[in-house]
Amino acid sequence: MKISYNWLKQFIQTDLLPQELSLILTNIGLEVESLEKVQPIVGGLEGLVIGHVLTCVQHPNADRLRVTTVNVGTAEPIQVVCGAPNVAEGQKVVVATVGTTVYPNEGEPFQINKSKIRGEVSEGMICAEDEIGLGGSHAGIMVLDADAVPGTPAKEYFKMEDDYLFEIGLTPNRADAASHLGVARDLAAYLRIELTMPDISSFKVHDESLTVAVDVQDTDACPRYSSVSISGVTVKTSPDWLQDKLKVIGIRPINNIVDITNYVLHDLGQPLHAFDADEIAGKQIIVKKVADQTEFVTLDGTTRKLSADDLMICDAEKPVTIAGVYGGKNSGVTEKTTNIFLESAYFNAVSVRKTAKRLTLKTDASFRYERGTDPEMTVTALKRAALLIQELAGGEVTSAVGDIYPQPVAPFDVEVSYANITGLIGAAIPDQEIKDIITSLGITVAAETQDGLSLKVPSFKVDVTRECDITEEVLRIYGYNNIEIPTKVNASLSFTTKPDKEQTQHVIADMLTANGYLEIMCNSLTKEAYSKKPEEAVKLLNALSIDLNVMRQSLLMPAMESVAYNQNRKNTDVKFYEFGKTYHLINEKYVERPRLLILLSGAIASESWSQKQSPVTFYQIKAAVDAVLGRLAITNYQTEELSDENFAYGLKYFRGPQPIVSFGAATAADRKLADVDKDVFYADFDWALILDIVRKNKVINKEISKYPAVRRDLSMLVDTDVTFDALKSIAYKTEKKLLKDVQVFDVYVGDKLPENKKSYALNFTLQDDQQTLTDKQIDAVMQKIIANLAQTAKAEIRK
Repeated sequence: MKISYNWLKQFIQTDLLPQELSLILTNIGLEVESLEKVQPIVGGLEGLVIGHVLTCVQHPNADRLRVTTVNVGTAEPIQVVCGAPNVAEGQKVVVATVGTTVYPNEGEPFQINKSKIRGEVSEGMICAEDEIGLGGSHAGIMVLDADAVPGTPAKEYFKMEDDYLFEIGLTPNRADAASHLGVARDLAAYLRIELTMPDISSFKVHDESLTVAVDVQDTDACPRYSSVSISGVTVKTSPDWLQDKLKVIGIRPINNIVDITNYVLHDLGQPLHAFDADEIAGKQIIVKKVADQTEFVTLDGTTRKLSADDLMICDAEKPVTIAGVYGGKNSGVTEKTTNIFLESAYFNAVSVRKTAKRLTLKTDASFRYERGTDPEMTVTALKRAALLIQELAGGEVTSAVGDIYPQPVAPFDVEVSYANITGLIGAAIPDQEIKDIITSLGITVAAETQDGLSLKVPSFKVDVTRECDITEEVLRIYGYNNIEIPTKVNASLSFTTKPDKEQTQHVIADMLTANGYLEIMCNSLTKEAYSKKPEEAVKLLNALSIDLNVMRQSLLMPAMESVAYNQNRKNTDVKFYEFGKTYHLINEKYVERPRLLILLSGAIASESWSQKQSPVTFYQIKAAVDAVLGRLAITNYQTEELSDENFAYGLKYFRGPQPIVSFGAATAADRKLADVDKDVFYADFDWALILDIVRKNKVINKEISKYPAVRRDLSMLVDTDVTFDALKSIAYKTEKKLLKDVQVFDVYVGDKLPENKKSYALNFTLQDDQQTLTDKQIDAVMQKIIANLAQTAKAEIRK
């Protein structure tokens, strides 16, 4: 945001230099990103002086040139060769002397040197207005009033002031500072000086001959609409002072009416729009929303399609302006305009923000409306603009001030405690100083006690609604740099709740990464078609698109999109993991669930001359699951085959009713929905339950046994419905001390076996931490295991 130093001084009386104000602004929360010296006219008329043409004769060697002598305030006149047709003896003119750099409207700047032109010496240049940026005419030289004093610097004659431009990085919450008035208000509070407001006391209504009826049909999107009509105006070029004000802050002058609306916008922070009153059909303004896909041509000549959510300013026949954003092609003021209708409204910030974003239109007006303008400023700004229009364009106010404001915005009621303010700031600020700062910012004290204040916060401070916000305001004006840093820092020991969530996550992330998995972070917003339980879907009220209209219920489908993205780019072998949350609406309450997803697709290893490429299988995802649980020392859980719509097949590890992890193959329907044509295996961990289990786990470090382990293998026939987990459980129940591990190393199902039978080959690892096992001990344990397997699982041991 651009702020002019000279403009600020219209609101506050200060002799502080721009550099000093720059530091103050940054210290009070309005960070000055740059400060530069600027001039309304490039070059600032430096080196140009007022001259008096003493003589003017025909050039002896050129028909179109004149040789003049000019008094420029020096001891002797200078000779200047001039080609302007209107140069004449006795004129007061603008002269660029030797050494001056001239900045024309068109072309590159050039320096004036002493030279000979067709044999005659020329020691300067008599200037036309377009040659020095004072106008657009090149018909001849500028001829000044007869009372101009030779030798007077042109900068002084034309009252050209140097200015300084503050570029302020305005944060979104500081809508109150989006104008010269807002910035001046903060400076006045800091400097404890008076704030001078524009005088609008002379505003008066001449008659009501040009009344435009206003009908606000959507008071939610437009809580306040103020207006007035002015007749008999003359649209023309703005005076220099107004053009200069706008040029300094980078605004291109257009005409006096438009320039005034821009001036008031940057002066008071209230956007205005001037309509040609004679172009308003039916002499009626209707504030409403129009039909979806309505075409509308904006001021830049672009045809845009409106949404049913866009608020429009319409006349009796058609839309004429996008409320708070941009005017229509035929809504503005032209040179033929004589009667105007002036709008000053307060629009809903969210409504304007959505419209501006959807139409990709960013204007000075939308910038302020999106952050929240002051609803109490509409009439003040309207009267300020009307007075300026009468001053610069003539005319009379020919309607009463219209002001539709059905539900006035009340000040925010905030209770503050002196102790809380000083406690949060960390400095002993006197109570009276706190009160003075608060009132200097325009906040009213409704009641006061020994301990604190009851405040009425004005509507222009849209972000100040709580005690902590008031504390921030006090701290800004008191000065961050005035808070001393103590030489002694007190600290107390604190103990992190175990397990450390971040550390536990980092441990697993590091392990998976070390094993070739890549971490992905998918968007929590996804498409509604992915929701397996539509009744639990968390839907967005104002979705960006139909592909981002619900919060994800599972980490799988967004990850599957990543698989498809990679596979479509010939990266078919993927190993992903993601820590994230899922979102659910259960019993009218929003629930977030932390999850861990591990996903595999493609081949186990990349294609190579040294090894055959094999596709991933269920056992690779099982190995990853077992590795995660093993790394966290989670061992005590049950296993069950999955019967779940989210998996084609798979397993579930659980404790009681709570599944720790479900893993297996993704269904063909899910793969088709994400456009994935290869098998996908994934694991879905309940990360909250994992952390709860880890918290209760007691990890004990043990030395490696000095005594050797022994392996024994058994091959057996079992019924096809008997699982390895069931056999493993039987073995551990049989021998709890010596049996350390049970693994399956072969499974066979085929026509060489009896019907409804399958063959398992298991290995059993036995070890005693106190002694070396003997064959007698080993055989005794194995016989017990064989007996229990035969009795419980009806296993037939194959010899």
